[in-house]
Amino acid sequence: MTAAVSAKLALAIAERLLDVDVVARGLSQTARESLSGLSGTALLHARLSAVDDCFATAAVEHWNRLAIHIRQRGSTGSGIFTGLGSVAASLIIGASYLPDAQRLHDQCAAAARWLSAHAIAIAEQQHDRLRSCEPPTSWAAYDVICGLAGIGRVLMAAVDQGHEHVTIGLEAALQTLTAMINSGSESRPGWWLPPDAHPSAAQVHPSGAAATGTAHGIAGPLALLAVARIAGHDVPGQEKGIRAAADWLLRWRDPATEMWPPRITGYELECGKAAPVRGRHDAWCYGIPGIAVALAQAARATSEDKYQVTAHQAMRSLAARGSPTWDVEGPTLCHGYAGILAASDDHPGLAELAARRIETVANPRHRYLVQHSERGALEDDPGLLTGAAGAALALADHAGLPSSATPASRWNCILLLS
Repeated sequence: MTAAVSAKLALAIAERLLDVDVVARGLSQTARESLSGLSGTALLHARLSAVDDCFATAAVEHWNRLAIHIRQRGSTGSGIFTGLGSVAASLIIGASYLPDAQRLHDQCAAAARWLSAHAIAIAEQQHDRLRSCEPPTSWAAYDVICGLAGIGRVLMAAVDQGHEHVTIGLEAALQTLTAMINSGSESRPGWWLPPDAHPSAAQVHPSGAAATGTAHGIAGPLALLAVARIAGHDVPGQEKGIRAAADWLLRWRDPATEMWPPRITGYELECGKAAPVRGRHDAWCYGIPGIAVALAQAARATSEDKYQVTAHQAMRSLAARGSPTWDVEGPTLCHGYAGILAASDDHPGLAELAARRIETVANPRHRYLVQHSERGALEDDPGLLTGAAGAALALADHAGLPSSATPASRWNCILLLS
C-alpha cells in the first residue's frame, strides 16, 4: 500500500466520524464515555487537525459532548480507557496535536491532576494489600487498560508537557510497578495472580498464571518503566525491575515459534516449560508487537543488546510469516492489523503488510469503512481500541499525514508503543 492510499483511507474513516451526533447515536451510554467512543474519535480528529480545520473543530466538539455525558452520569470509570480516565488520556495526548493547544491548557491541567490522584489511590491500595498479606497485586492495579501502566504513561506525557504538579502521581505509579516486579520469587513473578484474581473470561488454569502481553501482562509495566527511565523519570530499583521483567520475557519465549504464550500458568512456572497455546500471538494485546516494542524500549533504557536482538527477531519473524498466517482478528488496534501497524515504526516492510490488510478489509458499505471483529462477529465500532478511529490513527501515521506540532508523546503512547 502506498502512503497515498493509507492517507486516503484514514481521512475517509475520519470524515465518517466527524459528526458528533451521528457517532453518539450509534453508541451505548457506557461506550460514549470511553476510548471506544467519543474519547477515541476526539483523539483521531486532534491528530488530523493540521490536515483540515474541520478536524480541529470536531475534536473540541467531541470532547465537549463527552464532558456533558460524564457530568450527567457522574461516572468515573477506571484506568485510561473508561470514564474520566479516558477523557484525561484523550485530552492530554490529543490537545498537543492542535494548532492552538494552549487554549486547552487549564483543562489538561485539571485532567492530569485527577489522573494523578487516581494513580496515588491505586498505589495506596496496593500497599494496603501488602500489609494485609493479600495477593501482592491485582490485574486492575497494574495493567494498561485499568491500571498504573496506562495511567502512568499518560501522566508522563502530562509532565513532559509542563504539568509538573502531577509528577507525584507518576512517581507513585513507577514505585508501585517497580515494587511489584521486584517482589517476585523464584517460582512466582511479582505479577502472578491466583485463578480467582483473573477475570472469569480469561479461563485461567487452577494454578493461576502470570500474563506476558501488553494489555494485561508484564509487557505493559515494562514498557512504562523503560520509557520513563529513558526520559529521566527514575525511582529506586527501576532498572532492576526493567531487567527482571525483560529477562523473564526472554526466558518464556518459545524458540520454536518465536512467539510468547499469552500467559504462563503456575504449574508451568514450576516445571519450567510452557505448552503452546493459541491466543492472538501476533496482536498488540497479547502478542509479538507489544512485547517486542517493550523489549526494544528496555534495551534503550538499560543498554542491553539482547533485548533489542530478541525484539528485532520477533518482528522480523512476524513479517516473514506473512499476513495470511497472523494470529490476529480484524483490522483494529487491540487484536488486529492496526495494532501491528502502530507497533512497526522501525519495521517498514511489516508496516506495509499490515496497512495492506486494513485496506483489503475496508468496505464503503460499512458505517465507518472498517468493522471490529470478535470471534467472527462483526460490529460497527467508531472507537480507538477496537474501532475505526484506532485503525485510522495507525494509517495516518503510516501515511505521514502532517501534524501541527511534534508532540512530546504521540497518540500511540496510550498503547505503550512510544
